Amino acid sequence: MIASPKNIDAVKKYTAIRNHSLTICAPLEIEDYVVQPIVDVSPPKWHLGHTTWFFETFILLPNFPGYTVFDPQYNFVFNSYYETIGARVIRTDRGNLSRPSVSEVYRYRKYVDEQMEVFLQSEYMKEALEPLLELGLNHEQQHQELLLTDIKYILGHNPLFPAYTKEKQPKAEITEVSGMIPFSEGIYEIGFQGEGFCFDNELGRHKVFLHDFEIAKYPVTNGEYLEFMEAGGYHDFKYWHAEGWDWVKENKAESPLYWHSIEGKWMQYTLYGLQELDLEEAVCHVNFYEASAYASWKGMRLPTEAEWEVASDHFNWGNRWEWTGSAYLPYPGFKKEAGAVGEYNGKFMINQMVLRGASDATPAGHSRNTYRNFFHARLQWQFTGIRLAR
Repeated sequence: MIASPKNIDAVKKYTAIRNHSLTICAPLEIEDYVVQPIVDVSPPKWHLGHTTWFFETFILLPNFPGYTVFDPQYNFVFNSYYETIGARVIRTDRGNLSRPSVSEVYRYRKYVDEQMEVFLQSEYMKEALEPLLELGLNHEQQHQELLLTDIKYILGHNPLFPAYTKEKQPKAEITEVSGMIPFSEGIYEIGFQGEGFCFDNELGRHKVFLHDFEIAKYPVTNGEYLEFMEAGGYHDFKYWHAEGWDWVKENKAESPLYWHSIEGKWMQYTLYGLQELDLEEAVCHVNFYEASAYASWKGMRLPTEAEWEVASDHFNWGNRWEWTGSAYLPYPGFKKEAGAVGEYNGKFMINQMVLRGASDATPAGHSRNTYRNFFHARLQWQFTGIRLAR
């Protein structure tokens, strides 16, 4: 059978995205693959196995006759949160998985990738499966961002502060830090429309009414955030939500994640190792509590996700995931898909806040202004920043 150009393109796209995960992991030592410092961080080895498990479980096993799973235990090892699929290793125990070995996980990826290449060029790759394949590829890209985020946490909490790479990327430097963009009261539309991929939580384009508002042209810089710290921001309850103030006291919080005061100088751990704090760079690794407290100190607030989306064509975004003041809730008409795929987003629509934009860790081609990221308010480990509104 001669593969169609469409199928060849699918193989090329699949291979390119899958190989990027390996590129991310290339600088790691074997010991780095198995560390889980906190529950929010998964070992790099687990990410590599889990994304492979997705293609094996959702595409190959039910759709490729005669397919044999690489290892029957891997459904238990690499299932993340899919109750429909069955029992799994609980998240806190991922760091206890000394086996399967790193080399075995790489063999698993190679096995599944070879099978996927055959499958994608076979008669069994039906048009109806294309959305599921696209979901799997976007799922891989989500984990590529998480890989970088988790690797930074693993290395950034090593007492030696080892660099992940010495090849510096363009930084999120801000040459101007002032200026607000005004928007008039009115009815606007938000939500995904048009061709291309989106997650189910972006669907349901709908109208929203917005009052007059202004939004900052630029995100908050390290220098600006340092002013908040030096003004006693972490020691004055009046800027914080009650839950945020509890977080400050319980964690003795004094600064964003990865900031270290060493011999009177502020240093910051980056993927390039420990560096002197760049005051002009966009602040990173702040949680929702910190973002809200800073906004309160400035006499402003965080934008709602609707305000952010409406305004997003008028400012540059993409270096930091930007906290909004919106809780993560379903759009009008949201419906969960049947089966395990329906567990992808809907089940998390509680006790989380929406972030918009993208970050330095987001893979190319995985950004759009309707993307609804979401995390708990306490989390700092993602590449998160602040944009103000009023």
